Amino acid sequence: MTVAEAGRKGGQKTAATHGREFYEEIGRKGGEKVSSERGPEFYSEIGSKGGSERAKQHEGTAEAEGKTSLEEAGHRGGQRVRRLIQAGKEHESNE
Repeated sequence: MTVAEAGRKGGQKTAATHGREFYEEIGRKGGEKVSSERGPEFYSEIGSKGGSERAKQHEGTAEAEGKTSLEEAGHRGGQRVRRLIQAGKEHESNE
């Protein structure tokens, strides 16, 4: 039996004998311990690192290739709605 198989077997046994509350409790305790030992700066640092990695993943995407970004598409859609509302108001006033 490999270490991975043994770990999987142990995890399955633990899952069978303990409920969801058990995992919530150990997760909460672990989070509190890390927070007390490392402080808020730790979370700020790992958040920044994660953000940097996500930014790298978006390199070469539609926005970088000159295509419409989601933000730009949303703005264009909003402008179109504004024009349609204005046209509707003008049509009503002409009747």
